[in-house]
Amino acid sequence: MHIQPYLFFEGRADEAIDFYEKTLGAKLVMRLLFKDNPDGAPPNPAIADNVMHARLQIGDSTLLLSDGHGAEGPRFQGFSLTLSVADDGEVDRLFAALSEGGSVMQAPTKTFFSPRFAMATDRFGVLWIILVEH
Repeated sequence: MHIQPYLFFEGRADEAIDFYEKTLGAKLVMRLLFKDNPDGAPPNPAIADNVMHARLQIGDSTLLLSDGHGAEGPRFQGFSLTLSVADDGEVDRLFAALSEGGSVMQAPTKTFFSPRFAMATDRFGVLWIILVEH
């Protein structure tokens, strides 16, 4: 069994895909637009060109995403995504890239549970924890 996060970007999924490809080295596995719905349901013209479903491969993990149907913009609250990396330099690199256009929650530092730990909210409002695990 695997837990796979499914994030709804409310109109910014293509931007998120591009950002995560550049920032995290994500690989786009599949992308389906609402207008290409295989069930044949006629799309709402307002969202026809939006992402209905996409799958990104990030290392050994899968991130699912969509534009969803909402009009209020993405609201990512009450969770974070965690990147466990091999070394301090990778924490610093990913922290700098993810926090660009977002906000710093915790600059890279040493903690009792990790030799390098950082937290940043990216430009979409997703909270990322980046750390080297012992």
